[in-house]
Amino acid sequence: MSTLAIAHHHHELPDTPFNLWMRDELTDVLDLPHDGTRVEIIGGEIIVSPGPDYGHNAVVRGIQQRFFAAELTDPSFPWRCITTQDVKLSDIKDGYIPDLCVLSVENDKRARSAQLKKLPVQGLELTVEVTSPSTVHDDREPRRGFSGLTKWNGYARVGIPYYLLVDRDPQETRTTLFTDPDTADGKYLSSVSWAFGEAVKLPEPFGLEIPTDEWEPWQRT
Repeated sequence: MSTLAIAHHHHELPDTPFNLWMRDELTDVLDLPHDGTRVEIIGGEIIVSPGPDYGHNAVVRGIQQRFFAAELTDPSFPWRCITTQDVKLSDIKDGYIPDLCVLSVENDKRARSAQLKKLPVQGLELTVEVTSPSTVHDDREPRRGFSGLTKWNGYARVGIPYYLLVDRDPQETRTTLFTDPDTADGKYLSSVSWAFGEAVKLPEPFGLEIPTDEWEPWQRT
């Protein structure tokens, strides 16, 4: 059976969105440019979003630098990170492109040796999303009364232990670490937040402090 997708135009799809995404065919089927446009499957829906702005990427870089610094100063530091890596959530037929993934040294070696294009969620310890105007509602916990699913639900459903959400919305400008995923209900049971300007303190097993003094909200147009 074909599937109907909405992304600029109506398209009759030759296979499910997830299967097309897994085969890297979805962008071409939807006639989308290969220019940094992100195509993800969130809650079973195809989500197309433009590439992020420089401020967004600078936030990701700041987080990544803290992991790199820990690795350089302590050879036994057990965590590695990678940006904009396709992640397959096979159990729920979703496919995300987190801004940053953190995994163990062992899982990093396995992924590199296998030259994976789609990283399985097993072994991921932390995922990071930084909001943009076009993606903010897909990254956050769903609003009350909203029936759709977001990445917050998906990450919890597949058991990602830690989800760090950097919300650059000028009305929010907060960073929240979600923990204790409930895989049955697809929600995180615990969280702690910091305002921009306050240091984000990632607990063990990471034990990192991330400064946010230079983080900026997005500019409304």
